[in-house]
Amino acid sequence: MPLHMIKLCVGVSDVEWLETRAATGAPLIVHTRMTPKRATEIEDGGSLYWVIKGVVLCRQPILDITTKGEGQTARCEITLAPEVIRTAPLARRPFQGWRYFEPKDAPVDLSRIDAGDVPEDLAKELRELGVW
Repeated sequence: MPLHMIKLCVGVSDVEWLETRAATGAPLIVHTRMTPKRATEIEDGGSLYWVIKGVVLCRQPILDITTKGEGQTARCEITLAPEVIRTAPLARRPFQGWRYFEPKDAPVDLSRIDAGDVPEDLAKELRELGVW
């Protein structure tokens, strides 16, 4: 079972911004200071879950984790697939950097939840409020 990561999406107000960026088709590269020690577990099918305004709302599959440079100038590049997968909302408190995110703690993808006959605009509003 793959290991995931979770990170704050600072300065982004909604999932649509990420979806627009992903629509270009180019992989997104996230720069961080620290390289995950469990990178091989993450690269084996893991995703980066984004916290937007205190709520996990989506994820992007991780394609590659690379360390650039050496010593104090070393940086990590996390390459994400150009695909944003919406998840069931999950409230998260602020934190710095990134964290490992165990599969058992990760929210389910919205595509796997049966919404029934709920109108899309109502479902969107409920997701934005973090209640669905």
